[in-house]
Amino acid sequence: MTVRLSVVIPAHDEAAVIGRLLEALTSDPHSTELEIVVVANGCRDATVPVARAFEPAVRVVEIAAASKIDALEAGDAAATTFPRAYVDADVAVDVATLLALADALTRTGGPLVASPRLEIDTDGVSWPVRQHYRIWELTDYRSAGHIGSGIYAMSAAGRARFDTWPHVIADDRFVQQLFLPSERETLDGHAFRVRSARTLAAHLRRSTRIARGNRELPSDVQLAADAPMGDRAGNLVRRVARQPRLWVAFGVYCVTSTVPRLRARRLIAERREPEWARDETSRAIA
Repeated sequence: MTVRLSVVIPAHDEAAVIGRLLEALTSDPHSTELEIVVVANGCRDATVPVARAFEPAVRVVEIAAASKIDALEAGDAAATTFPRAYVDADVAVDVATLLALADALTRTGGPLVASPRLEIDTDGVSWPVRQHYRIWELTDYRSAGHIGSGIYAMSAAGRARFDTWPHVIADDRFVQQLFLPSERETLDGHAFRVRSARTLAAHLRRSTRIARGNRELPSDVQLAADAPMGDRAGNLVRRVARQPRLWVAFGVYCVTSTVPRLRARRLIAERREPEWARDETSRAIA
């Protein structure tokens, strides 16, 4: 069967979760329509043997550097097909959703970049984290062509928008901002799931990394700009104001969204070396 989509999966010490993803992708009868490339980068755990257990349906590439950006480069070098999806090892997604991305990106007049709808799995997490995501679902960020946060895919023309991957933390945000809203598509009929951090402390660490990565994106290649912070905040306040049951959650959200931004600003001002600050609590669940 003809391969319709290349899937690049960067994986650094993902032995706890990558088997779940690869099992879902390779057990589907339509898995032969995917070219799956796992790039194990700087792994010190069992990621490589877990991934190799799925050969030959999966191709495993090993690189020494523990770098997601280097893994994306190596994945592009190994993959042979467009459209091309970039999938985090800890997400839950099925083959039908990935093939829907291929359909969207090969459609005449279709988008240059696309993503399924992101669903956050908050089962078993702490109360403050659940409240944060209740409000986060109402933000402009979620409703304005949200791309990434675990999966995004580009057509050949979309990938040609840039040359090599820049050394940034927020690769998904970098990709989203390369494209105007009219060039993006979020597939509302298809979704993938990401587990949230279980604890507030883990959530704040992860959010600080994301906030820092967003602030450090190169502005010279970003085509799409966010609306002013005041406009986005005003829109959110108006949505919440109509739902009194969300007022307590909104108070929590104000803290959980502001603290990471302040921490990120301080880390940049102090010129500290970026830390990945990966959330291990969600992987422990998996």
